[in-house]
Amino acid sequence: MHVELLYHTPDPECAIATAARLCYAPVGAAELMETMPPERVKSVLTTIMSSGHFSTLEHASYTFAIDGVSRALTHQLVRHRIASFNQQSQRYVKFKGEVSVVKPESVAANAEASAKFDEAIQAAVDAYHALLEAGVPAEDARYLLPNAAESKIVVTMNVRELLHFFSLRCCNRAQWEIRDMAHRMLELARPTAPFIFADAGAPCVRGACPEGKMTCGNPYPKVTRE
Repeated sequence: MHVELLYHTPDPECAIATAARLCYAPVGAAELMETMPPERVKSVLTTIMSSGHFSTLEHASYTFAIDGVSRALTHQLVRHRIASFNQQSQRYVKFKGEVSVVKPESVAANAEASAKFDEAIQAAVDAYHALLEAGVPAEDARYLLPNAAESKIVVTMNVRELLHFFSLRCCNRAQWEIRDMAHRMLELARPTAPFIFADAGAPCVRGACPEGKMTCGNPYPKVTRE
């Protein structure tokens, strides 16, 4: 898996603070952004994050390029509706030779299971190629490709949705592949807006686990935004 931060709103914390401050300021946003000192930005952000005035977080966005993940992961990812996605097409891309796949560690660690996995993947790929050679359109032959098939996707989320995404997918109860991806995305986002993302991640870093009886029982260390 490779996760790259392609783009984010320049100075996202200042942009968000400006949007929040505009609600109560007699001057325009451009002037606010130019004249607001860092300590004022932090003060405004503190109010935003503590009061739940999260609509202002929607004014900054992040775009990630993600390669080498399975279709099983992307099927989960696109359930996050407040986001934009562009994914490598299995309809227009004809896969020649081997089809790269993601093999779960639980499978790879078991020799018998790993062999069965490889056998099933190879059978599906061979059948896929046979259909293509028979003149079946790629958009129909792709029905044979497995959830394990590697894919590429570009994802854009605003900060409000990104924090929600991290809260769900950084949790230990999230599926392992999308959890790994979420942590990598957070590692890339946090340096760009350290105050906002200071306590981003699973809910347990901010307080009690909301999962009740379904809790993993292994919470992350608590984090305090400074």
